[in-house]
Amino acid sequence: MTNHSSGPGSQILVDGRPASAPLRDTLTVAQKLVRHFADNVTPCGSLPGEQLQSDVMDFTIVCLGLGIQMLDEGISPTDEDLAEVRNSSARWAREGFPLKLVLRILHEGIQEAGDLVASNARKEDLPELLVIQKVMFTLLECVTVAATTGYVEELEAVNSERDGAAVNLVTALLSGRKAATAARHAGVELADEYVVLGLSIPSHPTEAVTHRRKAVVARQKLRRLQIELADAAGGAALCSLSPDGGTLLLPGSPERAWMVSLLDRIGAAAGVPLTATATRVRTAGIPAAADQVHELLGLAHQLALEPGLYEMDDLALEYQLTRPGPGRTHLARLLEPLQGSPELIETLEVHIGHDLNRQRTAKQMHLHTNTVDYRLKRVAQLTGCDPTRPSGLRQIQAALVARRLEVEQPDR
Repeated sequence: MTNHSSGPGSQILVDGRPASAPLRDTLTVAQKLVRHFADNVTPCGSLPGEQLQSDVMDFTIVCLGLGIQMLDEGISPTDEDLAEVRNSSARWAREGFPLKLVLRILHEGIQEAGDLVASNARKEDLPELLVIQKVMFTLLECVTVAATTGYVEELEAVNSERDGAAVNLVTALLSGRKAATAARHAGVELADEYVVLGLSIPSHPTEAVTHRRKAVVARQKLRRLQIELADAAGGAALCSLSPDGGTLLLPGSPERAWMVSLLDRIGAAAGVPLTATATRVRTAGIPAAADQVHELLGLAHQLALEPGLYEMDDLALEYQLTRPGPGRTHLARLLEPLQGSPELIETLEVHIGHDLNRQRTAKQMHLHTNTVDYRLKRVAQLTGCDPTRPSGLRQIQAALVARRLEVEQPDR
């Protein structure tokens, strides 16, 4: 047995033979390793696709060649040597082969190759085995970095292409342009109808932390939301979003309960409660529908509504009252007798917000229920509209909305 160093030009010997000897019939060894991958690494006991199996074979031969070079010459591979590793990994990324399986193939293959190299070792070869172990770890590090770099760079390019095509499609749909070509480029089949959602995304609490960059935190919030949206909607949702909100297009006619669940799910991922407005239209009606849902969304903010999903059925009265005129002015004036008693207006708003539940109103306002009753009676006396009776309540509700809109948009 010949002693050696692990530096350039030195050759590692095991049992008096070059340590690389068991690997030199690279085709036979590669075939054995690929069979091992198929039986033990990849799902369903087979590598997907004949072309991909051929790629794995070529990839394995390249890695074996790198291992032989390191064992014989003690030289780590250069970027040029690793080019085929990066290229193969990039092809797999484009074909949708999971990165975790690429890395498992690498790790399993190098482990198996190391076992072959050490298979004929004797007790006296222990120093050489330690060097071989170091070589294999170095090889694993080099090919893992190269494969991961190639995979991630290609995946980013693929996602950029897909995102760009999706943005073009959403832009075409929202602007009313013919979207067939954009849909073809995006790989999307247009639906006959869509639910159009206007989405409001509030700031995450961490966006206000001074030592963190607000724009970075906001993008992270949006990215978490987008990932969860893609998963929850099966990739079918089309969107034009910024960290503050935007527009979602959901194909078909999903039920309201599903959309509420979707909002809860993506809101949880973003870490903020979401407000959305929605309407259902044929594809050609998307531009007008988008204008309407965003008008409704603005109205929801003006009225300080709780986060959640709102449709026209929920806001029809309020929406109509956004149109100024004598009717809205008349309704707003119904509450003029309460101007000097802001506690009465507050009691009305809290009581209506709690679905006319006296106990909950009293609890929130830290009052006795008798005080709530007294204030509601005073409202009836001063306005002539009794909020405890259905007819009076309808007028009071409309008057509260009209009053707020008259203050916030008097010239509209």
